[in-house]
Amino acid sequence: MPERCLPGVQSQEGIAALIPHLRRYARALAATGAAPDDLVRATLERAAQDLKPAHARADLRVWLFSLLHETYVASAAGRDMQGAAAPGEAEPGAAAFERAIVTLPPLQREIFLLVTLEDMSYEQVAKTLDIPIGTVMSRLSRAREKLRLMLLNEARLRQVK
Repeated sequence: MPERCLPGVQSQEGIAALIPHLRRYARALAATGAAPDDLVRATLERAAQDLKPAHARADLRVWLFSLLHETYVASAAGRDMQGAAAPGEAEPGAAAFERAIVTLPPLQREIFLLVTLEDMSYEQVAKTLDIPIGTVMSRLSRAREKLRLMLLNEARLRQVK
């Protein structure tokens, strides 16, 4: 059976190369209750159904992460985000950091993860989430400050014990 390719992209290798990145971002989002493999599968299904020449001209990475973001938002629509379980325990500092990330407001958490975990530029994040670049910068700044304060407070609490 012939391989289905995006116009302007050599093969599905471009998408395949991004799957580990999509899974990593989905796992980070999954700390709030969504199943990461389900998010990635739904994203790839949407991508397969929505192959258009316009996407070949666009940044494939931005387009796929946009689809993943939209899938995540749609899956979270009816769920209570506050009832999510904390991520599994790792090292004490890592566990504290993971707990702190989960407590960030969803919009700040998504931007923080795309910039830090996926190493996207502010412009790529703005395109991915369809928001102005200034909004990316302000939400990222707020997220970093909240994380700093939460981790500082947790360190103080550990010293008191």
